Amino acid sequence: MKIIFIGAGNLATQLAKALLNAGHDIVQVYSRTMESASELATRAGGAPTTDLGAVRTDADLYIVAVKDSVLAEIIPQLCKGREKKVFAHTAGSMPMNVFKGMALHYGVFYPMQTFSKNRDVDFSEIPIFIEGNDELTIHTLHILGKTISTRVNELSSEDRKYLHLAAVFACNFANHCYTLASGLLSAHHIPFEVMLPLIDETAHKVHHLTPLEAQTGPAVRFDENVIRSQAALLKDNPLVKDIYERMSMSIHLADKKNKR
Repeated sequence: MKIIFIGAGNLATQLAKALLNAGHDIVQVYSRTMESASELATRAGGAPTTDLGAVRTDADLYIVAVKDSVLAEIIPQLCKGREKKVFAHTAGSMPMNVFKGMALHYGVFYPMQTFSKNRDVDFSEIPIFIEGNDELTIHTLHILGKTISTRVNELSSEDRKYLHLAAVFACNFANHCYTLASGLLSAHHIPFEVMLPLIDETAHKVHHLTPLEAQTGPAVRFDENVIRSQAALLKDNPLVKDIYERMSMSIHLADKKNKR
């Protein structure tokens, strides 16, 4: 397919490279800055531009991978004069209907993974969730997804909101816990690397056990002496202390409910 990328951030960079490697033609890259557009164009091909009015009209698919907050601003300009083309955004929490009234064929192409520009990922096992307003869009996005992943699923905008919320807990919040752990260790001159075997085993266990079955630690046992002692260590950081206490209570209640 001939594809144009609107956006040149983390997801756009990794997705464009994967599609290029799968044999698709990235013909153009739009970004607000020429530096970003040129960087992705150099990696994935195509011509860079910072002018939505200069975006070509002959692509098979326009993939919009920008911040949620600017979708409503970009879509009307992008669709004008290209109303009969196929459009898809990549946002986890935005509805498909942000395109409604501005394009005939539109949908969502959401790869559920964490992306960084300079860390390549294997798309073959990344779940891709698609949605389309008509059969042409669904077929186009399904065929596209299958060229890079073995796991392509249809999912509604309503259900995708909860998928994205779950991903925030499983990825973003978990990573922030690593940041908090790193801060505690750094203050006592302990390298964060000592956590890596623990982190790896924790992640590996949920491939074989449910998260509830894999849970260990003082909170699941509700070892009040340990919980109070550890919370006291955080007395100078009320926010983190609150996170610790609320997380401990949430773990305990989840375990208690599971054993009923």
